[in-house]
Amino acid sequence: MPGVTATYSVDEPASRARHRLAHGASPEAIHSALLPEDQEAFDVAYAAALGGARESLDLTGLSRMLEHWRGLAALQHDPEVFRRVARRAAEKLTGHPSPEDEPLTVTRAKARM
Repeated sequence: MPGVTATYSVDEPASRARHRLAHGASPEAIHSALLPEDQEAFDVAYAAALGGARESLDLTGLSRMLEHWRGLAALQHDPEVFRRVARRAAEKLTGHPSPEDEPLTVTRAKARM
Protein backbone atom coordinates (compact mmCIF):
# COMPACT_ATOMS: atom_id res chain seq x y z
CA MET A 1 0.00 0.00 0.00
CA PRO A 2 1.68 3.30 -1.05
CA GLY A 3 2.52 5.70 1.75
CA VAL A 4 2.18 3.04 4.45
CA THR A 5 5.00 1.26 6.22
CA ALA A 6 5.20 -1.27 9.00
CA THR A 7 6.37 -0.06 12.37
CA TYR A 8 8.64 -1.95 14.72
CA SER A 9 8.36 0.36 17.73
CA VAL A 10 8.28 -1.29 21.14
CA ASP A 11 5.08 0.53 22.07
CA GLU A 12 3.18 -0.33 18.90
CA PRO A 13 2.49 -3.83 17.53
CA ALA A 14 4.63 -4.74 14.51
CA SER A 15 1.55 -6.05 12.71
CA ARG A 16 -0.06 -2.60 12.62
CA ALA A 17 0.70 -0.45 9.55
CA ARG A 18 1.06 3.31 9.80
CA HIS A 19 1.48 6.24 7.46
CA ARG A 20 5.09 6.85 6.49
CA LEU A 21 4.87 10.42 7.86
CA ALA A 22 3.41 9.39 11.22
CA HIS A 23 5.20 10.44 14.41
CA GLY A 24 8.67 8.91 14.36
CA ALA A 25 8.95 8.98 10.55
CA SER A 26 12.37 8.29 9.12
CA PRO A 27 14.53 11.18 7.89
CA GLU A 28 14.35 9.63 4.39
CA ALA A 29 10.52 9.63 4.46
CA ILE A 30 10.50 13.24 5.63
CA HIS A 31 13.02 14.34 2.99
CA SER A 32 11.19 12.64 0.14
CA ALA A 33 7.80 14.13 1.10
CA LEU A 34 9.10 17.71 1.16
CA LEU A 35 8.76 20.01 -1.82
CA PRO A 36 12.03 20.05 -3.80
CA GLU A 37 12.77 23.63 -2.72
CA ASP A 38 12.77 22.55 0.97
CA GLN A 39 14.83 19.38 0.66
CA GLU A 40 18.22 21.12 0.76
CA ALA A 41 17.25 23.15 3.84
CA PHE A 42 16.15 19.91 5.50
CA ASP A 43 19.50 18.28 4.65
CA VAL A 44 21.40 21.21 6.17
CA ALA A 45 19.25 21.20 9.33
CA TYR A 46 19.56 17.42 9.63
CA ALA A 47 23.36 17.49 9.32
CA ALA A 48 23.58 20.26 11.94
CA ALA A 49 21.26 18.38 14.32
CA LEU A 50 23.24 15.17 13.87
CA GLY A 51 26.45 17.05 14.64
CA GLY A 52 24.88 18.60 17.72
CA ALA A 53 23.66 15.22 18.93
CA ARG A 54 27.09 13.70 18.35
CA GLU A 55 28.77 16.41 20.42
CA SER A 56 26.22 16.63 23.22
CA LEU A 57 25.22 12.94 23.32
CA ASP A 58 21.64 14.23 23.54
CA LEU A 59 19.05 13.42 20.88
CA THR A 60 16.52 16.05 21.99
CA GLY A 61 17.56 18.66 19.41
CA LEU A 62 17.61 16.07 16.63
CA SER A 63 14.16 14.81 17.63
CA ARG A 64 12.73 18.35 17.69
CA MET A 65 14.26 19.15 14.31
CA LEU A 66 12.84 15.98 12.75
CA GLU A 67 9.39 16.62 14.23
CA HIS A 68 9.37 20.18 12.87
CA TRP A 69 10.24 19.00 9.37
CA ARG A 70 7.89 16.00 9.64
CA GLY A 71 5.01 18.39 10.25
CA LEU A 72 5.96 20.45 7.21
CA ALA A 73 6.38 17.31 5.10
CA ALA A 74 2.92 16.13 6.16
CA LEU A 75 1.49 19.47 5.02
CA GLN A 76 3.42 19.32 1.76
CA HIS A 77 2.51 15.70 1.04
CA ASP A 78 -0.28 17.05 -1.18
CA PRO A 79 1.12 20.19 -2.87
CA GLU A 80 -2.33 21.59 -3.72
CA VAL A 81 -3.49 21.28 -0.12
CA PHE A 82 -0.25 22.93 0.99
CA ARG A 83 -0.83 25.80 -1.46
CA ARG A 84 -4.33 26.35 -0.02
CA VAL A 85 -3.02 26.24 3.56
CA ALA A 86 -0.29 28.76 2.68
CA ARG A 87 -2.82 31.06 1.00
CA ARG A 88 -5.14 30.95 4.06
CA ALA A 89 -2.23 31.57 6.44
CA ALA A 90 -1.00 34.51 4.33
CA GLU A 91 -4.49 36.00 4.25
CA LYS A 92 -4.85 35.68 8.03
CA LEU A 93 -1.47 37.31 8.64
CA THR A 94 -1.78 40.10 6.08
CA GLY A 95 -5.53 40.66 6.08
CA HIS A 96 -5.53 40.44 2.27
CA PRO A 97 -6.24 37.46 0.02
CA SER A 98 -3.38 36.11 -2.09
CA PRO A 99 -4.06 35.97 -5.81
CA GLU A 100 -4.60 32.46 -7.24
CA ASP A 101 -1.68 32.91 -9.63
CA GLU A 102 0.75 34.24 -7.01
CA PRO A 103 3.97 32.18 -6.89
CA LEU A 104 4.03 29.81 -3.94
CA THR A 105 7.34 31.26 -2.76
CA VAL A 106 5.71 34.70 -2.39
CA THR A 107 2.68 33.26 -0.60
CA ARG A 108 4.91 31.24 1.73
CA ALA A 109 6.96 34.33 2.59
CA LYS A 110 3.77 36.21 3.49
CA ALA A 111 2.60 33.22 5.54
CA ARG A 112 6.03 32.81 7.18
CA MET A 113 6.11 29.18 6.05
